[in-house]
Amino acid sequence: MKQLNLFNNNQLKKANHPEFFMSKDELLQWKQRVYDYQQKALNLKIKQQTLFDLIPTHYDADLINPFTLTRYSSLFYRMPETGDKYLIYFIIDDSLPIVLYVGETMQSAKQRWSNHDCKKYIMSYKQLHRKHNLPNAVNASFWFETPRIRKHRLQLETDLILKFRSPFNKECWSYWGQPFGK
Repeated sequence: MKQLNLFNNNQLKKANHPEFFMSKDELLQWKQRVYDYQQKALNLKIKQQTLFDLIPTHYDADLINPFTLTRYSSLFYRMPETGDKYLIYFIIDDSLPIVLYVGETMQSAKQRWSNHDCKKYIMSYKQLHRKHNLPNAVNASFWFETPRIRKHRLQLETDLILKFRSPFNKECWSYWGQPFGK
């Protein structure tokens, strides 16, 4: 008697190597929507009024423009360590340009990225661009003037994620979907 397979071998191959269902036009439109939103966000500065004149507990997200920061390879975690380990980092596709991801850390780049989901999103993103013969220039930039107190750093990260609605951050999946993995 022959034992039946629980899974079809073709299904297993697809699970290990997901197919992308985003067409070239869909990808271009998706990127344009992200770009349009982020350009408006750069120019929109809304200040929340406070009841008392307090010293701010975190930096102002409106003063940080990730597009003006020095760019590093998207493989920055393989490079020698530079700067302070307390930082906010941005993953940017300079071909349009759009902020794909915002993160904060107090770990070295190698520690932070050893098993980070964003690496998978970037690989899928690049793979889809190659499939459609589209340019992409995925880079990283770092903002080193980051608060040392983690609570303040996390607040700044959240403010930047919400400001730019960076599509690889889970907080923004409801706006842009998850076309590059979960």
